Amino acid sequence: MTQLDVSEAPAPKLGRKRDHSRDPEILDAALEVLAEEGYDGMTIDMVAARAKAGKATLYRRWASKGELVVDAVACMKKNDLDPARLPDTGTLRGDLIAMIKPRSIEDAEKKMQVMAGLMSVLTRSPELAEAISQAIVQPRAEVNRILFRRAIERGEIPSDCDIDALSMVSPSMAAYRTMVLQKPVDREFLLDLIDGVILPAVGIRPPY
Repeated sequence: MTQLDVSEAPAPKLGRKRDHSRDPEILDAALEVLAEEGYDGMTIDMVAARAKAGKATLYRRWASKGELVVDAVACMKKNDLDPARLPDTGTLRGDLIAMIKPRSIEDAEKKMQVMAGLMSVLTRSPELAEAISQAIVQPRAEVNRILFRRAIERGEIPSDCDIDALSMVSPSMAAYRTMVLQKPVDREFLLDLIDGVILPAVGIRPPY
């Protein structure tokens, strides 16, 4: 059960039968408002206005702001984890750099903004914290695990590397940079992270 302290009183439920076709638009609108206003500043009215939907429409599906936020975070688009579609350049550095694409940077930035908007409530909502982990942190960490396993299989890095810990380095540092330092996670930052932290951690000297 979520422990969110929702300040706005839920409207009475008007029945469960409704058109679900607008759910993606409403959830996207909720994420946009959350990223802009933070959880405490966000209201159901704001989301309804952004989605061009009636407030009663939202309350038929979500009894509170907290429920809406949990669903919105859980439904965030995740990275495509199909190994066949991940870069395979033949080197760990090449693979990590190939993951730095404008679209992926933009997507990561949005997710970090959403996470920043939720900082005030994460400690009192285990359900929301889990949703954040599954939607934002774990997808990127799993991509890293796949790339590290490939590097081990081709003998590029030692087999005793702590893949689980290493896979969390970039998501953790990106979150810190966005939420604490309030700086963008851009290509320059990611290249410095790869060459200055990740590669030395697995015993690879950067090419300079």
